[in-house]
Amino acid sequence: MEALVYLIVFASIFFLFEGAYLVLFGRSVKANSKVNRRIAMISAGMSAKDTMEKLRKEQDLHTAAKKIPIYGILAAQLQRAGMAIPPAKMMLIIIAAFGLCFAGLTLGTGSSLAFRLGISAVVAVGGVYAWVLNKARTRSDLMQELLPDSIELMVRSLRVGHPFTSAFRVAAQESPDPLGTEYGFVSDEISYGRDIGEALNDMAERLEIPDLRFLSVAVAIQQQSGGNLAEVLAGLAKVIRDRFKLFRKVKAITAEAKWSGNFLSVFPILVPFIINMIQPGYFDQVMEKSWFYILVAVILCFLIANLIVMRRLVDIKV
Repeated sequence: MEALVYLIVFASIFFLFEGAYLVLFGRSVKANSKVNRRIAMISAGMSAKDTMEKLRKEQDLHTAAKKIPIYGILAAQLQRAGMAIPPAKMMLIIIAAFGLCFAGLTLGTGSSLAFRLGISAVVAVGGVYAWVLNKARTRSDLMQELLPDSIELMVRSLRVGHPFTSAFRVAAQESPDPLGTEYGFVSDEISYGRDIGEALNDMAERLEIPDLRFLSVAVAIQQQSGGNLAEVLAGLAKVIRDRFKLFRKVKAITAEAKWSGNFLSVFPILVPFIINMIQPGYFDQVMEKSWFYILVAVILCFLIANLIVMRRLVDIKV
């Protein structure tokens, strides 16, 4: 209990610091601490061409795997998360998670082979997918947080007379990761002759961020019909910043319901372990019954359904 109290105090201070930093500086600690990887690679001696080729290989690593019926869902999230893990290694990770879960069920329970295989497959695939999805969402949130500042950098460069390509290159150099490296890759493509609108559209489609689609559409329209791009981008930056503030408000309002749903789903799983630690052998007689593991599977299904329903209730569309 003493260790638990120390852990709760540490978590409280950590989140208090995060909240204070967000209020004072307007962005999270993560958004300010991400080093621009592309600039670091060039500073280490790699040429711009080699850097672009390396980044392109990482981005296209999962493109072909998207056509695989089931694995394609995971490949899309891997591309969003920017995880340069080959599909073969991802399959090895899933197999390793399956083997670990199966070994644990075999050593810790007396359930049937079919039950162990089914639960291990669900846990392995679901666990790996949840891990990748969390990485993708975190990266996407960081990009949305950094996007208004990067667009304002472009606006200031355009207003002093720089062309859009130069303004975009400045934003790529000054923006931290993950947005800075993505901008830098597009900037290199433009330097080698690719169309600006096409490069921005491909980046928006790959990352699946709506605000980046707005940026690519604005630049494409300005290329075709002309106009004051600086004013258009300034209005876009204001709209994105206001939307992001609204998202934060919605997230703060629904935080209690989300944590309640998570707690109600996890607590029934933790209770048997806590009881077994306090009084070993408490469930021995019940575990010998043939219907015990069937009942456990039903309860797990209800807990998952509870988590999904609670998520849907607080998933407010803005």
